[in-house]
Amino acid sequence: MRSMSRRMLLAAALLGGSLAGAQAQDKSPVKLGAIEILTGPNSRYGIAIQRGFDLALTDINKAGGVLGGRPLALAYEDSAGAKEQALNAARKLIGRDKVPLILGPTLSNEMFAAGPVANERKVPIVGTSTTANGITAIGPYVFRTSLPESDVIPVTLKTAKDKFGIKRVAVMYGNDDAFTKSAYDVMKASLEKLGIETLTTETFGAKDSDFSAQLTKIKALNPDAIVLSALVEAASGIELQARQLGIPDKVFFIGGNGLNSPKLGDIAGKAADGTLVGSPWFIGKPDAANQAFVNAFKDKYGGDLPDQFAAQAYDTLFIVAKAIDAAGAPDSEKIKDALIKVKHTGVMGPFSFSDSRDPADTSGVVVLVMKGGKFQLLQ
Repeated sequence: MRSMSRRMLLAAALLGGSLAGAQAQDKSPVKLGAIEILTGPNSRYGIAIQRGFDLALTDINKAGGVLGGRPLALAYEDSAGAKEQALNAARKLIGRDKVPLILGPTLSNEMFAAGPVANERKVPIVGTSTTANGITAIGPYVFRTSLPESDVIPVTLKTAKDKFGIKRVAVMYGNDDAFTKSAYDVMKASLEKLGIETLTTETFGAKDSDFSAQLTKIKALNPDAIVLSALVEAASGIELQARQLGIPDKVFFIGGNGLNSPKLGDIAGKAADGTLVGSPWFIGKPDAANQAFVNAFKDKYGGDLPDQFAAQAYDTLFIVAKAIDAAGAPDSEKIKDALIKVKHTGVMGPFSFSDSRDPADTSGVVVLVMKGGKFQLLQ
């Protein structure tokens, strides 16, 4: 009971005490839409995000909800990682459910499909995991709380160069996905700026499972590291096959945001050890808000640990709740105008939006290394 009371107090503090005095007479739920990958090979991301949302929803509603006592509710639509399904979900949530705001979708590919619909219908849409270049350029109703790869990958590569002296790398990326292609573009530019030589650039498709041709070529070139832009399922297969083909452990992987999942260690095991990724969040952050979140997540989900995607989702719902309170009504236009002004300190640290509706603060980026199947801070 004391743990629950602490969480309720934390939730009230995270909302900034903005619940009082707003439309106390109306107690009907404020329903928002959420489009996430809940089935299929990339559901590892979407389910983590859904869990983060649901935990935040519980905490926000226990602390009084929004607009002076109205509970928040979420209507989920499963995109299954398909652009057309994400597009149809956005149309459904806007046209049938009349939601004033949409959370998601999970992947950048999906946002490039669903974002224009929300923007055209003047309904704000907030991505929590969409990191490709050009997301918020879709239009003024498109926001994201996830740091773009252009803010994270350069930090990771510079750290690898400074700490491990990498000079020659091979690059692999998925060439049929907007997220992995965008991350590759950032990697390419960052490697050139840092003066790191790219020995070869190899591509693969989202449905590929045999990477032996690319990895055999890379092995013969003897790079210092392999720079990889992939989603976690493909990344796990690539790392496993690399070790099976005899690429030594000293040739470590440097990944983009797609590798930033504990599932990499679960699937690839020892083959993933040494993988470096940049992240705006780490489970071991010692501050009280983060530890309360981690413990609450474990309690709610049977001991499972949260990842970056769950943490970003958790904070995002508080950010949206603050915007609804500031708007004074579940009105799309008013929420859009309020969102850009929200300031919030949560499990990710301080947050505000830039004028372009991206995260304004990049100071929290850290580099993680996988050891024994788990990510830890690179020392």
